[in-house]
Amino acid sequence: MTTLVIGANGQIGKQFCELAHGAGQPIRAMVRREEQAAWFAERGIDTVVADLEGDFAHAFDGCSEAVFAAGSGPHTGPDKTLLIDLYGAIRAVDIAADKNLERFIMVSAMRAEDPMTAPEKLRPYMAAKFAADMHLRQSALPHVILKPGRLTDEAATERFAASVDEAGDNAISRANVALALVHAVGQPTLANAEFTLLDGKRRVAEVMA
Repeated sequence: MTTLVIGANGQIGKQFCELAHGAGQPIRAMVRREEQAAWFAERGIDTVVADLEGDFAHAFDGCSEAVFAAGSGPHTGPDKTLLIDLYGAIRAVDIAADKNLERFIMVSAMRAEDPMTAPEKLRPYMAAKFAADMHLRQSALPHVILKPGRLTDEAATERFAASVDEAGDNAISRANVALALVHAVGQPTLANAEFTLLDGKRRVAEVMA
């Protein structure tokens, strides 16, 4: 079961690829430019060059599931939010369905459930995530949606919570999100499930039971 990692060169995607490869999970890292492939090649990770804003259907060939960890990033404008976080995600879901992939794992966001509760500058991004998640739910694809809170660059704690009340905060490290992705990919029967992810005190298997 080879997993296509869309957004492999991002902060979460890169950590996930390294962890998943180390755990023996077959993955293919999708990168936008040829020069980005070197980092993955040095670690023995299979790569494919494809762009979410172009033709990327070929990246799915030979894969049985996909992880969508791509994002337009905090330094881009609304145009990239629409093209990557919204339309790129929707296109990825549709291609995965057309190619009969077995599962689609979406990295979304906790506040995507109610975009108007997010800080004003983040609302367009959360609205894009809301729509992409809805499209995935309404597709025929078995899916998992991970909904992390506010992302930090702290080291992995390997401990999680499933709500703000439990965690006492709304934050989670990107490293912990990557670990949660490794867990999800390692559970092939996990499907049609959604999980809020925050830093906490429980193991990931318990939070994502």
